[in-house]
Amino acid sequence: MDSTRIDKWLWAVRMAPTRQDATELCRGGHVKINDKAAKAASLVKPGDKINVRLHSGEKLLEVISIIEKRVGYQAAIVCYIDNTPHVEKAEADIAVFQRDRSTGRPTKRDRRQLDKLRKNF
Repeated sequence: MDSTRIDKWLWAVRMAPTRQDATELCRGGHVKINDKAAKAASLVKPGDKINVRLHSGEKLLEVISIIEKRVGYQAAIVCYIDNTPHVEKAEADIAVFQRDRSTGRPTKRDRRQLDKLRKNF
């Protein structure tokens, strides 16, 4: 097997919890293969570079091997190289916790994020 569908591959290497979610990522324009927008049926082969926008941020992956069946995490990570630039955790937390000054008092969620941020420093 030298190629497979991108949605099937993303699901198999655990980038999406379900195959339907992987398909929705492609439909939403969150997946690119070699810097070109990918449809769910686009074929991926070893050597392709994939950009995936997830809730946790953007992932830059390079395909090493093709799989079609979902496997465990340890088996999945050998199928790609993660070229995502490393971001310091404190910088990521600060970037996420930005509030407008005119929004009033912090919500309970905001207070928890502030407490977590204070513990890291």
